[in-house]
Amino acid sequence: METDSLTWVWGGVRLALTGIVLLLAFYTMRHMWFTWQRLFGRQRILYEPVVLGDWPRVTVFIAAHNEEAVIADCLDSLLAVDYPLDRLTLMPVNDRSSDGTYDIIEDYVRRYPGRILPFHRKDGRPGKAAALKDATQIVMDQNLGDVIVVFDADYIPNRGLLKQIIAPFFDPETGAVMGRVVPQNASFNLLTRILDLERAGGYQVDQQARENIGGVPQYGGTVGGIRLRALADAGGWHDDVLAEDTDLTYRLLLNGWRTVYLNHAECYEEVPQSWAVRSRQIGRWAKGHNQALGRHAFAVLIKHTDSIVSKLDALALLGVYIMGPLLMLGWLLAALLFYANIDLLPMYSIGILSVMIFACFGNFAAFFEVAAACHLDGHRRRLRLLPLLGVSFLVSAFSVTKATLDLMLLDKLFKRQFKWDKTVRYRTKPVEQLFVPAPSEMGAGAVRNAVLPEQTTVLKVGRQQV
Repeated sequence: METDSLTWVWGGVRLALTGIVLLLAFYTMRHMWFTWQRLFGRQRILYEPVVLGDWPRVTVFIAAHNEEAVIADCLDSLLAVDYPLDRLTLMPVNDRSSDGTYDIIEDYVRRYPGRILPFHRKDGRPGKAAALKDATQIVMDQNLGDVIVVFDADYIPNRGLLKQIIAPFFDPETGAVMGRVVPQNASFNLLTRILDLERAGGYQVDQQARENIGGVPQYGGTVGGIRLRALADAGGWHDDVLAEDTDLTYRLLLNGWRTVYLNHAECYEEVPQSWAVRSRQIGRWAKGHNQALGRHAFAVLIKHTDSIVSKLDALALLGVYIMGPLLMLGWLLAALLFYANIDLLPMYSIGILSVMIFACFGNFAAFFEVAAACHLDGHRRRLRLLPLLGVSFLVSAFSVTKATLDLMLLDKLFKRQFKWDKTVRYRTKPVEQLFVPAPSEMGAGAVRNAVLPEQTTVLKVGRQQV
């Protein structure tokens, strides 16, 4: 009887490991498909030629919590954007900052009368989603615009970016728009260079490929716009979530609104410069994303009625942050089977074993996306850093696994409350403003050239240059 019980146990372990390996194989093929599509497939690059139009009224949110080191650069850049002044409102959303953020914002209000409408939030539920919810209510109450655009305070938009983000909203089916994020401190140390590679793969290849195939590009919470009517249709901002961007992406999808990705709409951010900060950042992303997985996976499976490609991509995107914990579990199960001397061959074909060996340290197919991004951006020398992505992957896998366990168990056990876990800022000197001519200031043939990476990444921060 005991032998039969052990047989069932080991059979269950092998079955679970088989499922994990098959999931790894699925994500491997997904990344390979995205890479091939981005390099050789038909590219869906819409809205880029749009330079003239009846531009809608826009309110730009600058999400800020203790951002005295960076918010001035963001405001300077936004004050210089090419957009009709009578249709643009800049609204710093200062969520209970305890540093000098309030004074900096008020100084800009005095220096630029009528251009900036500050929102200093002193109470209410903590978190970025709650702050955006209150700010959006002000926009609606005062009829300040038809579209809102969100930037985190450390972001530095170029002069033509706002029109690029707004252009897709001429399409009445567009609910949200997402631009490309580029690190401005990439040259600081090895970690920032690695994160620059990851950002390039994620945006230049992954996001653009999903746009090309009719998948589900993700609204990323910053460098993006939302149509107010679509936001209301989707139920507004939910302030009980950690990843308001992922949550909104799927509520828009389920309500029939499109999210558009614009690879040419580049904006510059600070990436973490220490491994501890990076670990906390990706842990927060994972916790919020997996929260969205629990909320929306069933609805996407049952209710989402677009193409099968869109449905599969939506489900796969929801599952990206659960793969780290599953990989860790797979390592544990494989070790148990090995040390228990359990024969695997009757359960696995040579093909599945090959995939398992290929993915034994993670899904290396994602690294193909990074390599393709380096090629597309014209930064081939950065390929020398590609082997070091394995270090970043291991850090991320452990951080994501810890965050998932916190979400599923420890947060509930200890009744932890959601909070705004702000990423550390490093900037100590003002940014020399990046001047990219607005499309309306260039000739007809210059629009496309103005947004190429090699022409828009000349950005200096102190002694650093990207």
